[in-house]
Amino acid sequence: PVIASVMAESMVLSMLGGGIGSLVAYGLFNGYSVSTLGGGFTQVAFNFAVTPGLLLQGLSWALAIGFIGGLLPAVRAARLPVTAALRSN
Repeated sequence: PVIASVMAESMVLSMLGGGIGSLVAYGLFNGYSVSTLGGGFTQVAFNFAVTPGLLLQGLSWALAIGFIGGLLPAVRAARLPVTAALRSN
């Protein structure tokens, strides 16, 4: 149960972070256009579109990173005796 609770906390936090990041990315970059001048004075234009697939991919990456980042703390918490954990703080 200790590993599951620590991993659940890690996944919830990564989902919140991924969701907030997705909202910020959608608000800042959806429909944003940028144009530059190339080396030969040619104009290059970029039109950004934040699609639902891109948002889902970003959220998936956030969850994967949260899972990987939560493994070591979960294993450490499971190995630590309860009395030592309560006494350390």
